Amino acid sequence: MGFPIYTSVRLVKGEDLNHHGTLYAGRTAEWFVESGFIAAASETKPENIVCLKIHGMTFTRPIRKGELVSFKSRIVKVGKTKIMSLIEVFVHDKLAVRGFISFVHVDLDGVPVPHGLELEPETDEEKALYVEATKLEEE
Repeated sequence: MGFPIYTSVRLVKGEDLNHHGTLYAGRTAEWFVESGFIAAASETKPENIVCLKIHGMTFTRPIRKGELVSFKSRIVKVGKTKIMSLIEVFVHDKLAVRGFISFVHVDLDGVPVPHGLELEPETDEEKALYVEATKLEEE
């Protein structure tokens, strides 16, 4: 059984824009990491999760001031100490940004430790996401 999908919503304001008048990629990255963190930390203790790597954050459309941006994240792969989340960003129910992010479960000294999570992909979608995440780890 898969993990739940977590949704967070942001309003794009003037201070979030770049010189083109669209959502600044740096602000998107901040919200992107936060969204992935929410999925990972919801299944374990937040103080034990640290970001390891963003495996791409691909924009498919510009995001403009005043738009509501929905970040949907879920865990798609787990290892002994790693947790990988998929983040999909929607505006007006259309995909605007997509990517993966890896986190490591650590003790309070920052040493990787097992998290005890298990994930067995069951649906075709879960299996496809697991395969996609595995390929990203190999890069």
